Amino acid sequence: MRQSSPEPARPSDLDACRELLRHGSKSFFAASLLLPRSVRDPATALYAFCRIADDAVDLSDDPAAALAQLHLRLERIYRGQPFDHPVDRATAAEVARFALPRTVFDALLEGFAWDIEGRRYDDLSSVLDYAARVAATVGVLMTLLMGERDPATLARACDLGVAMQLTNIARDVGEDARNGRLYLPRDWLVEEGVDVEAWLANPVYDQRIAAVLRRLLAVAEGLYGRSQSGIRALPPDCRSAIHAARLVYSEIGHLVAAGGHDSVTGRAVVSKARKLVLVARACAPGLSLVGWLRPSPPEVPALAEVQFLIDAVTTERRRAPVRRIEDFSLVRPLRGFRRRTVGVIELFEKVLARENAGEEIINLGRLNEAGRS
Repeated sequence: MRQSSPEPARPSDLDACRELLRHGSKSFFAASLLLPRSVRDPATALYAFCRIADDAVDLSDDPAAALAQLHLRLERIYRGQPFDHPVDRATAAEVARFALPRTVFDALLEGFAWDIEGRRYDDLSSVLDYAARVAATVGVLMTLLMGERDPATLARACDLGVAMQLTNIARDVGEDARNGRLYLPRDWLVEEGVDVEAWLANPVYDQRIAAVLRRLLAVAEGLYGRSQSGIRALPPDCRSAIHAARLVYSEIGHLVAAGGHDSVTGRAVVSKARKLVLVARACAPGLSLVGWLRPSPPEVPALAEVQFLIDAVTTERRRAPVRRIEDFSLVRPLRGFRRRTVGVIELFEKVLARENAGEEIINLGRLNEAGRS
């Protein structure tokens, strides 16, 4: 007897996930408008789980206990017996439907644990280990939701996730240091003559810090370049959203550099107007339609620090769903791709207008309407 395929998350549970994300993850809604519904809905469930996990640890008086509870919730999700909560039910449904490896979620929670324990990052490899857990994991999950399990494509998704995290680290050096956290490679600081503990006690900007940030952003920029071939290997109707994220995060690094690599006394922010330009660039039809035969990414080895995530996918024995050809917006370019493109540009225009007026910038109902394919 043929076994039926797992069912997607219930609409009511997805609605609850969207409501949870409405205030805390506005950028997710904006980016998700560029994704087809077949990817956007399961991504909403996974982002909601990540949101509650992040909040549970950050807002708890006992982060270790909160993390233990998250592991229990994840255990129940993978047993197919989620707690009676819409986020848990929706996540369990999509975990089963897309054959998402438990290892990837465990790695994400391990990254949270490292933050709780105040882990030291003595060299670049240890920083990449952290980025693999808190960022490359998300890249792997999103790639699986797009129906891609090719190791080379997953490696490039990890490159992008790690590059984004390195950019975050470079942008937030001062803020992190004032909170007693340091994600820069300590050996790089020592090479520049920085007394790390003394600097953490009184974080100030100087050319030694600038040199370390310049070096870190150079690593990130190389990974952004490597990720581009992976974006071209994604389904045509998914490329614009991922390319938009790549452009916006890379721009943060460019702003840090333009400011003399001073992320101690200030924090680089991409203006809404500039984001609009970058999103419009990502929506250019060329990226989605040119090369639609989906050439394989070049055989550049994955970062050693992310290989365990790729191995978890390639050793997964369960069959993942295959997207049908009629699911792709390439088949209905005017109704799918163009509508989502117009919708996201209109959204950013409204964001600009409403922020200037001091109004709420995201309206869930209008977002859903704009993004409907």
